Amino acid sequence: MPFSKKILAVAAVGAAIVVAPSSGRANIEYPWCAVYGGDFGGASNCGFTTWEQCMATVSGIGGFCDRNQFYTGPEPAQPRRVKRKRPNG
Repeated sequence: MPFSKKILAVAAVGAAIVVAPSSGRANIEYPWCAVYGGDFGGASNCGFTTWEQCMATVSGIGGFCDRNQFYTGPEPAQPRRVKRKRPNG
């Protein structure tokens, strides 16, 4: 192999290593999935952080949103009720 081809091969491998995603990022899970219909069983995309974001994606193209059954993160915080003090009297 000529010297210039060796340099090109080393550069290509180096670029592939730099661009390849790390294994830690591949396991990111989001709580909402868009489920698309189709003749061949459809598809799903579990990359949504909110139900509204998911619904905006399926709007106009068909499908629905469902909770990701593999999501292991924290549940969304529920709004707290504020107790109001009643005036004495």
